[in-house]
Amino acid sequence: MDIGKDTDDLKRIAKEIRLLIINMISAAGHGHAGGSLSCVDILTVLYFQKMRIDPANPIWDERDRFILSKGHAAPALYSTLAKRGYFPEDVLYSFGKLGSMLQGHPDMNLTPGVDMSTGSLGQGISVANGMAFAAKLDNKPYRVYVVLGDGELQEGQIWEAAMTSSHYKLDNLTAILDFNGLQIDGTNDEVKRIQPVSEKFSSFGWNVININGHDLFEIGKAIDEAKATIGKPTIILAKTIKGKGVSFMENQVEWHAGTIDDVQKRRAIMDINGE
Repeated sequence: MDIGKDTDDLKRIAKEIRLLIINMISAAGHGHAGGSLSCVDILTVLYFQKMRIDPANPIWDERDRFILSKGHAAPALYSTLAKRGYFPEDVLYSFGKLGSMLQGHPDMNLTPGVDMSTGSLGQGISVANGMAFAAKLDNKPYRVYVVLGDGELQEGQIWEAAMTSSHYKLDNLTAILDFNGLQIDGTNDEVKRIQPVSEKFSSFGWNVININGHDLFEIGKAIDEAKATIGKPTIILAKTIKGKGVSFMENQVEWHAGTIDDVQKRRAIMDINGE
């Protein structure tokens, strides 16, 4: 069932997910806030509008698959899964605690709705290739989505995998780049220049779409274009803002990871609520 086709519904859901991220990281005492907040709108459109999923049956064989290759943004994925009904929202407050099913990086053996354990950067497209190729071999209708971090493109495995996606014409695979321009040690350009990203993926045989990664309509339209593309994989280059929605976190590299104290929590909640 599509429960978020209306843009106003999606905006409300994205706001609620951002609030959950702030609250769970604050409760845990640590987490990757910046890169979690930047990909919320992407996850919202996927989970509440575009993906074929059933929270009551997380291992449904014909479900669309999702891989969070930038596994450190687990708070965004967990909050989205909880909001979508895979598990109760109060479980989020066990994030990172001993014995919790919500660890610092996604674990497919612990968390309902997690299709692949991630955290070691660069591996997402490789796994997505296997899933997408399996779907074709088995004549299954499901699609595979993978969200990458931009700093992650500095991993060589990404490009080997990109060649494979194109070679096997995996048009049931869509990658989405959370292109916020920052990584743990600074800007992409300071650490290791990754541009021109669009031309690189195009030269590897991918369909490339450039969008505003916080425009819910653009995200949905790009996913529809990817579904309609035949004979090649698609990557959506989604320009985003690290720490989106929280004024003191936006475009600030120091908010890649860290603690959120009570004062910062209250201020962040006010920002997200537009107060």
